[in-house]
Amino acid sequence: MSKELTHIEESGGVRMVDVSDKAVTERKAVAVSSVTFPSDVFAILKEGDFQTKKGSLIQTAIIAGISGVKRTSELIPLCHNIIIEKADVSIVAEENVLNISCEVKTTGKTGVEMEALTGASLAALCIYDMCKALSQQMTIGPTYLQEKTGGKSDYRK
Repeated sequence: MSKELTHIEESGGVRMVDVSDKAVTERKAVAVSSVTFPSDVFAILKEGDFQTKKGSLIQTAIIAGISGVKRTSELIPLCHNIIIEKADVSIVAEENVLNISCEVKTTGKTGVEMEALTGASLAALCIYDMCKALSQQMTIGPTYLQEKTGGKSDYRK
């Protein structure tokens, strides 16, 4: 595995990585994030089945996460615009926390790690936005890559 920054040229400038010589493989990435709430706020949300004045907290965050996956190359300047074959965001409630998982798949020459991380992040930001009227004491994260398969190497945290 190369230990160099692939987006930096020898001269110090930035570049989009050339993937033209890479093999086409099935690629998958899973990223996770979470939103932790003060216990009184979480109790209010849970009692209301995670419905807010803005709509369903969970379903809206899932849609935001999927939208983020699809728009990653617009948000992160050096990401390739790739075909997304699967984008699945799930949100599970535990004690005072909503745990987010975003799985993304493609068949192509570059991976979907950034898409998965963007999807998980956007879902968390959407949850924060929809709940900020109740409290600004929510905490987002940690957000990290949990798994990556395909390409030169696989990764699992």
